Amino acid sequence: MEAEKYIIKNEYVSSDNVFEIINPYSNEIVKKIYKSTDADVNNALNYLTDVQKQYRELPVYLKSDLLERVSEKIKIKKDFLANLITLETGKPILYSKIEIDRAILTFKLGAELSKQIEGEVLNLDLLKGSENKTGIVKRFPIGLILAITPWNFPVNLVAHKISPALASGNTVLLKPASASMASGIELVKIIKECSDDMKLGFTPVNVVTSSGSEIEKFASDSRVKLVSFTGSSSVGWKLKSKLVYQKVSLELGGNAGVIVDENSDIELAAKKISIGGFAQAGQSCISAQRIYVHKKIYDEFISKLKEEVIKIKFGSPFEEDTIVGPMINSEEAKRIESWTEEAIKSEGKILIGGKRVGSIFEPTILTNVDESASVNSKEVFAPLVTVKKVKNFKEAVELVNNSQFGLQAGVFTNDINNAFYAFNNIETGGVIINDVSAYRMDSMPYGGVKMSGNAREGVKYAIDEMTEIKIMVI
Repeated sequence: MEAEKYIIKNEYVSSDNVFEIINPYSNEIVKKIYKSTDADVNNALNYLTDVQKQYRELPVYLKSDLLERVSEKIKIKKDFLANLITLETGKPILYSKIEIDRAILTFKLGAELSKQIEGEVLNLDLLKGSENKTGIVKRFPIGLILAITPWNFPVNLVAHKISPALASGNTVLLKPASASMASGIELVKIIKECSDDMKLGFTPVNVVTSSGSEIEKFASDSRVKLVSFTGSSSVGWKLKSKLVYQKVSLELGGNAGVIVDENSDIELAAKKISIGGFAQAGQSCISAQRIYVHKKIYDEFISKLKEEVIKIKFGSPFEEDTIVGPMINSEEAKRIESWTEEAIKSEGKILIGGKRVGSIFEPTILTNVDESASVNSKEVFAPLVTVKKVKNFKEAVELVNNSQFGLQAGVFTNDINNAFYAFNNIETGGVIINDVSAYRMDSMPYGGVKMSGNAREGVKYAIDEMTEIKIMVI
């Protein structure tokens, strides 16, 4: 098996070291990757710093054309890319295909929004001495962006870094997660191919395959203007604490709460939660985790939820109807197994599931679990939900807020007052009404509060993070 090269400057590069990517379901080697060196990273930073001066001067129609071409080439390679995601991460092929569709949209949004980066004109004659003065405000690209991405959405979350960066005139050094490195490399290959087709003479994106600890020492390099990190809360905040002069954009974890109100559509809520809590083994930072149900409908909801979860197919990620595939590795499956055992020891009850075979953890529902237990207080990142009975809607909101995280929440209700109460009082970056916390459209502002992050993605909103405002006074 020939190892995959990475892209430094405008070239495919190899090294003396190779590492392997193992499929978490079959335990087979699916890819070998050359590992980049510190010298490679330094060369990429130099190259992208120089290239950014050229790329920012490209007319908007060429930036838009590049992003449109990338979107179209991803569409052409959809089946190949979806299969690669499943091979690397064990994500069920159904969801890998959905992810590629989303990446196609993410680059298309970048192509459109590159034409809509707005400024404004300000009247400055507000005090004596400022007569006839006008301010012209414009956004400029910040420069070279270091993008560090996770394995669970190895194409679309890379797209959410690169699309807004290129739309706004920046260059990008991408460091994909080690478990999904080949997917990140393939996306950068596509960008290079499209740049070559346009005869730009350069590519605005490089990709390195160093480990996280190896790339971290370059995050504070003066050539890096923004570090855009998506991953675990502990790693993200630790990284931010080390940086003084760089902007830092963090999209981190969560333990999403979902409220099922007394007047909600119980069948709808059960169906949505059965997917939103278990799809792709719950390995999403907005996967439904903590479910709070009004006491008047609790028994009926539990019955409906069990009916839905029993239907979920789990196992081989290569079968089109699989909903729950393997976790990213057996260590992660063992972790959630131990968290489940901890919950049972503190009088929690398993309604369904709770068993592990290798890297597969069965879809699991727990009840009567203390709020301090790991499955409630931490991010499970697994096919497991806890369900708790509440007295009223206000109590449910308080319990959702009883968390160090604040990414997204779901609320099932047919009471408009409760919908707005949730919107005004739940401490998250997003509140999804009559759907689960796991809902995301790639155009919407996405991000969290508290330990869940400090920025917003969604192409338009990421462009704001990746540009700086400058004013000219006339």
